[in-house]
Amino acid sequence: MAKDVIIALDFKNKEECLNFLDKFDEKLYVKVGLELFYSEGPQIINEIKKRGHKIFLDLKLHDIPNTVKGAANSLKNLGADMTNLHICGGSAMIKAAREVFENSILIGVTVLTSTDEETLHREILVDKDFSLEDTVISYAKMGKKNGLDGIVCSALEVPKIKEKVGKDFLTVTPGIRLDDSSNGDQKRVVTPKYARELGSDYIVVGRPITKSEDPLKVYKIIKKEFVGE
Repeated sequence: MAKDVIIALDFKNKEECLNFLDKFDEKLYVKVGLELFYSEGPQIINEIKKRGHKIFLDLKLHDIPNTVKGAANSLKNLGADMTNLHICGGSAMIKAAREVFENSILIGVTVLTSTDEETLHREILVDKDFSLEDTVISYAKMGKKNGLDGIVCSALEVPKIKEKVGKDFLTVTPGIRLDDSSNGDQKRVVTPKYARELGSDYIVVGRPITKSEDPLKVYKIIKKEFVGE
């Protein structure tokens, strides 16, 4: 599968989102997350699809299996190219979503890139005998066993995922920053070039592009570093 850069459209409303997209002269792969989806509803997906862009619908479904299946049925006709859920919801929940999203990419969140080792043990209460990397790999294996196409993880974990879970298992990696960018609230971050070297299939980039004075220029720099185009 070809590598690609996914731009996180973390905007407050449709106007800000569409004004941003108007700056680009090519078809993009974009991520619609909680803020924009909750603000504008399903119609924002239709607006973006009309412009020919691919969409990663990042709602991180996580509930009892029946509720997740119902939510998936409500979302599937929007035409998103990729959707996700929290793997920690368990096998039954993953299978329920997979039954619905049979024709699109379904991936799972392992450990958020804003979470570090200390938080994992002190607040989330994962046993200290299991490192952050161990936890990610365990979740990834469970996800693959129950039908996921891949996971969301830090690029730092990609080599082990490819080794332990399979080279064809997709890795979608946020926490991407240029050398001169602030990490913000991200903890496990890498550059686009390093993500490519580590084997990421997709990188998700938000603020370094969306908050830039010249988003198109920064996007092209990041894409060249990651994809080589």
